[in-house]
Amino acid sequence: MPNNISHTSINNSVLAALPPEERQRLLAHCEQVVLNDGDVLCESGRHMRHIYFIESGLVSFLTPVGGHSSVEVGLVGNEGVAGLALFLGVSISPVRMLVQAAGTALRIEATLFHHELKTSPVLQRELNQYLYAFMAQVAQTAACNRHHLLGARLARRLLMTLDRLHSNEFHLTQEFLAHMLGVRRVGVTGAAGQLQEKKLISYRRGNITILDRKGLERASCRCYRDVNNIRERMLSDTHNHSALDP
Repeated sequence: MPNNISHTSINNSVLAALPPEERQRLLAHCEQVVLNDGDVLCESGRHMRHIYFIESGLVSFLTPVGGHSSVEVGLVGNEGVAGLALFLGVSISPVRMLVQAAGTALRIEATLFHHELKTSPVLQRELNQYLYAFMAQVAQTAACNRHHLLGARLARRLLMTLDRLHSNEFHLTQEFLAHMLGVRRVGVTGAAGQLQEKKLISYRRGNITILDRKGLERASCRCYRDVNNIRERMLSDTHNHSALDP
């Protein structure tokens, strides 16, 4: 049974944007769950029973390649949700949802979520905006994986992690990064070594410290900046339209 939750501070951006009354009504149907590193929230092709509003931690979205391995196509932290297909009225997950960094989430059952969605235009608007930003991230990731060098892709991936974990220090093994980027481990070893030689990061036994964020941004491909620019333009456009509403 969901727990009644009352938060004085909301750690999820979608929930934080809701009017207090609508937020409290939604929270009444949520339960806070712990996301352990390595947990699978849903397998690709399986029915989703919940949607997760991420409060902290990191969830990676993986798509199978050739039935043998998976490649990361998206990433979400406390800026969004896991289980967007339910928002679109689809109960089958197109991706594997894997917890990459431990944290917490507010989880709501699919039927209760759909009921609240019908009664909250603001929730619909916020999820539409997040869906748009997430689609931009997925599209850019696909292009990035096809056209850009591994070192630039790794820098981009580290920046995305930094933005979502809100910390300069986090844990990512070379094996995991290789899996996420769809390359061999030796490639990640070389790319991480180059970033370390430039004193952009410190990397030891999977423990990563970002030493020079600006330098890492310069080392990254344009995909990182392009996705951020799309989101900023979207938010600005939404704000301008809201200001014109009577």
